Amino acid sequence: MAKYICSTCGYVYNEEDGDPDNGIAPGTSFEDLPDDWTCPMCGVGKKMFIKR
Repeated sequence: MAKYICSTCGYVYNEEDGDPDNGIAPGTSFEDLPDDWTCPMCGVGKKMFIKR
């Protein structure tokens, strides 16, 4: 499972963990996140994330 880092604030989206506070189940790939999903820390969109 991959990790993606927000280029704005440094938040790390870990596919293994998901984003349960925002309804994203563990194991959800970054590509499968809804198009309107945003960084839970700073609010930027998926395009601002870089694969680590």
